Amino acid sequence: MKLTCMQEDLKRGLAAVGHAVAGKSTLPVLANILLATDEGRLKLTATNLEVGINRWISATITRDGAVAVPAKLLTDVVGGLPNDKVTLSLDQKTQTLRVECGRFVSNIKGVDADEFPSLPTVSAQTPLVSLPAEVWQEAIDQVAFAAATDESRPILTGVLVRTRDQQVTLVAADGFRLAMRTIQLSAPVAHAVDCLIPARTLSELARIIGDTDAEVAMVYTPGGSHVLFHTENIEVVSRLIEGRFPDFERIIPQQYLTRMVLDNSELAKAVKLASFFAGSSQNVVKLKIEPASELAPGRVVISANAAELGDNTSELDGSVTGEGGVIALNVRFLADAIAAVHSNQIAFEMQSAQSPAVFKPVGQDGYIHIVMPMSMR
Repeated sequence: MKLTCMQEDLKRGLAAVGHAVAGKSTLPVLANILLATDEGRLKLTATNLEVGINRWISATITRDGAVAVPAKLLTDVVGGLPNDKVTLSLDQKTQTLRVECGRFVSNIKGVDADEFPSLPTVSAQTPLVSLPAEVWQEAIDQVAFAAATDESRPILTGVLVRTRDQQVTLVAADGFRLAMRTIQLSAPVAHAVDCLIPARTLSELARIIGDTDAEVAMVYTPGGSHVLFHTENIEVVSRLIEGRFPDFERIIPQQYLTRMVLDNSELAKAVKLASFFAGSSQNVVKLKIEPASELAPGRVVISANAAELGDNTSELDGSVTGEGGVIALNVRFLADAIAAVHSNQIAFEMQSAQSPAVFKPVGQDGYIHIVMPMSMR
C-alpha cells in the first residue's frame, strides 16, 4: 500500500472513526484502526463489535493494500504533523506503516488486515428513511440523552426508531423521563418498522454527521440484527438491541388541567439558579403555577431548599390556562427538558402533583418531553 492524502483530511477521518475503537477488549486488534485502499480512496475503519464506523477520505493511490495500526498512536502522530501532504507506505513483510510529512517520518508497527474483524453488512436495498444530516442530528440530540445508562435494563439503553406511514419517530426513556421526536416525511415509508438502536450509537452518528449537509440514509433488513446509516463518505453500522420497548404511548398524558407558556431562556436561568441549592437536597425543585388574577398575571414560582445551604426562589410571568398547582421535579431532568425544547417559548402541562410533567415547544409540532414527579416534603 502506498498513497498520499492531506493531513487535515486524515486527521478528520481518524477523529470520525476514533470513538468506535474499543477501549478495553479481549481482542487486542480492536484497539487498531484499519486503513485500506478502496476504489481510489482511503478507507478508515474502527469497531468495538457494537458499533462500527467506516470513513472514506480523498487520496492519491499508488499501490493498493491494507493494514491495521494502533489507533491512539496513529491519531497522535497525524495530529502532530503540519497541514501538508502525508505519504503512507506499507512494508508488507514487516507490516510497518511509514508516515511521511515534509521532514517528519514515523514508522508504526501494525498487524495484518486479515486479523481485523469485518463489519456486519446490511444487504443493499432502498433506504428505509433518508433525511438531511441536520434533521437526524437535531432529533438525536433531543432524544438520545433520555435513554438509560444503567445496563441492568438493556432495553432502556436504546432509542426506539419507529416508522409508520409518513412519519419516523424516535423515543427514549429511562424510567424517570421520556423524550419523543416525530419527523414528518415527504412520502410514505416502504416498511413499518420498530428497531431499538443503542443510544451511544446514535450519539456517535450525530457527532460524525455534524459537519456535513448530505442526506443520511438508514438501511434496515427486516428480521436482521443490524442497522446501517450512510452517506457517500461515512457508514455507521450498529447492532440492534433485542427485546420490546415499553408501550410509551400509554405513558404520554392525553389531557391536562393546567398549562403554562413561558419564555424558554428565562425558565432555563431560573432552573439553573435553583440547581445550586437543589443539588444538596436530592435534586428536588418545586414549581408552583398560579393562574392570572385581577391583580397579577399568571406566574410560576420556582423554589429549591437545602437545609445546610439555604434556599432560592424565582418568579416568572407567563400565560396560564387552568387551575394551577404545585409539582416537584428532579432539577437535572427539568434542565435537560428545557434545553431539548428548541423554541423561544416552552409549554408546561400538568394534571396533578402525582402526574407526569409535560414539556413542548410552542409553535413547533413533533417534540414532547415528559418528566415524572418527585414526592414533596
